[in-house]
Amino acid sequence: MSDNKNSILLESGTNELEIVTYTVGSSLFAINVMKVREIINPLPVTIVPQSDPAVEGVVQVRGEILPVINLAYVLKLQSDRAVEDTKFIIAELNQMKVIFRVDEVHRIQRISWEQIDEPASLSMGLEETTSGIIKLDGKIVLLLDYERIVSEINDSGYDSQKLNNIEKKTERNSKIVYIAEDSAMLRQVLEETLTQAGYTKLQFYSNGAEALRNIERLAKDYGEKMFDHIHLLITDIEMPKMDGHHLTKNIKEHPIARRLPVIIFSSLITNELHHKGEAVGADAQVSKPDIRKLIGLVDELIFS
Repeated sequence: MSDNKNSILLESGTNELEIVTYTVGSSLFAINVMKVREIINPLPVTIVPQSDPAVEGVVQVRGEILPVINLAYVLKLQSDRAVEDTKFIIAELNQMKVIFRVDEVHRIQRISWEQIDEPASLSMGLEETTSGIIKLDGKIVLLLDYERIVSEINDSGYDSQKLNNIEKKTERNSKIVYIAEDSAMLRQVLEETLTQAGYTKLQFYSNGAEALRNIERLAKDYGEKMFDHIHLLITDIEMPKMDGHHLTKNIKEHPIARRLPVIIFSSLITNELHHKGEAVGADAQVSKPDIRKLIGLVDELIFS
């Protein structure tokens, strides 16, 4: 899929995304096209001693050495497909590139984030690794939490990002920060690190629609005084019901709430996609897992 860049939605804030669907065993999954760099036939894998069991080894692609993650192993699914008949999905997230081995890749489809439900009702044993459920053409498609999968396999840096040595500033504890993040793991990490830094008044939402409803309610109830009740929003991009770009666009177009500082904190903040956040009016953008930079930007936007 070397031409995938041309299919990426050009307009920001539409609450739409394009997904690539694929199968592992008998189950159907999806990945956001914005994470996909290329889809290729499998290459010979070089085994790396003492690596995680989910990592088959590494391959060289266009001069880069990339790890190969076997999704069938990660998801504990049975796959009877011959190795030579599988596919490699080369993905970029959390400032790194990885390869996911899957059985078969299908097609690109455009959908709305409104079509994606939270995985709370999932009873397939995949709740922790799934970020959303899509009902597509009469079938159930699972949108995986690829950041969590990669983080748990290679310890990609959230633990090391915790602010063990940062000065805790007392003035931070009076500031109210809203956080829209669908990943339970990231909500926990953000709560621990922000609290440790002194930001103790945190309000979490698992999707953008819920966050927007509460911000609009503050504007309706308090008018310009809403900023006594909220000082900043941190939002992910990929979330069920409403993504972070659409959330930011709605806030920045609101006659009162538009003054609210918004930081987009996402694995999709790359040089190529940074313009999408700028287009919807984000005040700052930080790529996961750079939590130290996130704390600095929160300070800058709240206290400037």
